[in-house]
Amino acid sequence: MADSSKKMQIVFASAECAPFVKTGGLGDVAGSLPAALVRAGAEVIVMVPKYATIKDEYKAQMEHFSDFYVSLGWRNEYCGLEKLEHDGVTYMFIDNERYFARDYPYGFFDDGERFAFFSKAITESLQHLPAGFECDILHCNDWQTALAPVFLREFYQGLPLYDRVKTVFSIHNVAFQGQFSDTVLEDILGVAHIPAAASQLRCDACSINYMLGALRYADAITTVSPTYANEIQTPEFGEGLDGVLRERSYALQGILNGIDVAGFDPATDKRIAANYTVDDRSGKAVCKAKLQEELGLEVRDDRPLMVMVTRLTRQKGMDLVMYALDRILAGGVQVAVLGTGDRDYEDGLRYFQDKYPGTMAARIEFDPALSQRMYAAADMFLMPSKFEPCGLSQIIAMRYGTLPIVRETGGLKDTVIPYNEFTGEGTGFSFSNFNGDEMGDAVFRAARLFWDNREAWNQLVTQAMSQDFSWTRSADKYLDLYFFMHPEIERPAAVVDEPEAVAEKVEAEPEVVAEPEPKAEPVVEEPKAEEKPVEAKSEVKVKAAPEAEAKPAAKPTAKKTTTRKTTAKKATTTKATTTKTTATKTTTTRKRTTAAAKKAAEAEAAPEVKAEAAVEAKPAVKAPAKNTAKKSTATAKKATAAKKTTTTKATTTKAATTKAAAKPAAKVEETPVEAKPAAKTTTRKRSTTTAKKTTTKTAAPKAEAKAEDKPAVKAEPAPKAAEVKTAPKATAKTEPAKEAPASPAAPAEEKAPTKKTSVRKATATRKRR
Repeated sequence: MADSSKKMQIVFASAECAPFVKTGGLGDVAGSLPAALVRAGAEVIVMVPKYATIKDEYKAQMEHFSDFYVSLGWRNEYCGLEKLEHDGVTYMFIDNERYFARDYPYGFFDDGERFAFFSKAITESLQHLPAGFECDILHCNDWQTALAPVFLREFYQGLPLYDRVKTVFSIHNVAFQGQFSDTVLEDILGVAHIPAAASQLRCDACSINYMLGALRYADAITTVSPTYANEIQTPEFGEGLDGVLRERSYALQGILNGIDVAGFDPATDKRIAANYTVDDRSGKAVCKAKLQEELGLEVRDDRPLMVMVTRLTRQKGMDLVMYALDRILAGGVQVAVLGTGDRDYEDGLRYFQDKYPGTMAARIEFDPALSQRMYAAADMFLMPSKFEPCGLSQIIAMRYGTLPIVRETGGLKDTVIPYNEFTGEGTGFSFSNFNGDEMGDAVFRAARLFWDNREAWNQLVTQAMSQDFSWTRSADKYLDLYFFMHPEIERPAAVVDEPEAVAEKVEAEPEVVAEPEPKAEPVVEEPKAEEKPVEAKSEVKVKAAPEAEAKPAAKPTAKKTTTRKTTAKKATTTKATTTKTTATKTTTTRKRTTAAAKKAAEAEAAPEVKAEAAVEAKPAVKAPAKNTAKKSTATAKKATAAKKTTTTKATTTKAATTKAAAKPAAKVEETPVEAKPAAKTTTRKRSTTTAKKTTTKTAAPKAEAKAEDKPAVKAEPAPKAAEVKTAPKATAKTEPAKEAPASPAAPAEEKAPTKKTSVRKATATRKRR
């Protein structure tokens, strides 16, 4: 049973997090995703090491929350929790100066020990969180937190607090795995005596792999783009982990990263020379002229300016750049590169800067402010990566109206739509192979469009700037995963509210409530597909199963909406689906059916008749109902029985008897559930019981004969199959509304009467009696 009062509570662990510490894309993700999850209604605590490099302004805002000792091999290490609220998110900084009071986050001889401590501190901290916060999801990122799922399983499993914790591990770059000597198994990790753990961490005869441990121990694995999720399962991109990733492919999915659209907004960014919007891009020309002047390039608006903001490494495609740069610069394209990395690439860029003054600018440094000005000023952004898990630079470039030129790999392929000269579609340019000539061709395809067709170019820029790369979309997919792992927690959603509103209306108007069901029944196509094999109980059950998984007694669509309020927690998914269909059907047919149903109800004056008419609500059935009602109460009841036979094939036999005895509330349950129980139920009108029995008997045989003629009515009874068992009990109870669907479904399979036959039978019985 879903708990609607509890929020999803997530601990998000990362070795870096903007704005406190950031060396790459992981910092951006950890700085943006938790805030998006909070906006979506979750509770999130982000855990980050308290590095010495964190600015003093943030350290001053931290308050000491808790401290305890963490066992790491033979050591007992101090761990402090420093709490900070920032932009609506709670941050817990893991404090241990011996490990984290350093000038840089990574790159030390004892990184294996430092981040093993961080992982152990994360799991231990789950016992020291603020009151009322019980971790549902532990979301770990990259190798620095990869041991947390291992420790959780090996050292904490079975403790009540930890039993509910599900682990998610995100791969931001499979190339960085955290490989260390296997001596750390005992000395640091303390798992050498646990054969399962030791064997699952080992990657060769003398090494262990932290990321490998997470891939084997985590409940779910994610990576930062759908294409990258597929690529890392191949030897080419898997970096030796492709085998285990293929084994666990059922638990692996790619969720595309987003960006902070408020922080990267050309309309409000104070770091750029002039602001602009997608509708008025005059400010972009100002930015371009200012940057050309700043970098020593010729100030010309008739030459395309292409920039790179990147690490100067082979992974980022610098081999291709070195190969094609001469051709690109000689062809009239201005190029500016910002970044640091391998010495060979740094020297090569300086060489081209000297060879092409005014056309080439190389800035071998790390300058976030300059990078922002380059995003805003450029016409094109080059990103020819050998592999790219997601990539944020191309997304930021599009946000600023700078068209990306990328290689079709990983997130680059998922985010950049290549330009189609015939349809005008696209948001950038791409090439498929890791080849310098192909990259050069892509650059000149873009340059020629810039020179020869400025109208098409401007349209492409508009399309690129209009893309939605907010974290809202990504956060929603992460929440899908979290709630899938914790089905007992009800997910808040606007969709749920709408169906509830419908349910209220339904309750207020009994006839309308019943009508949604009739509307659904008229859909002949759906029933036919279902009922072709009339006896196919399996089919009916299959249909009912999805809707009524949690509840054996699933109501017809209409009833489901009504019950939605009270049983909202039990089957949110089921209700959502049913209510949607019911709502649509009801709204369209409501006017017509309601009018007819009301007239019939008034004419019959009996509340029972009303209910029956509503449930069956079919134009054909309504007419007979009115006539019988007028003749006499007994006749009315018989007529109602006949109606049921017509409307609900299965209901005919059972419904007829039940109707007479049924109360307004129980009417729904009685009709579908049992023809036999109905007879047992006290009949308000004694004589009618016998009459009903005969009616059902006569109608049943004929119904069978034409079982396949009009299966349309059976569309909604499907869920009833599961309810048949409970139905008998329901009859006695006041509101068996839920069970009503069960009985119709069961009878439907056995007897599928046609409206025509049922009506004739009904008339025949009346005459005889």
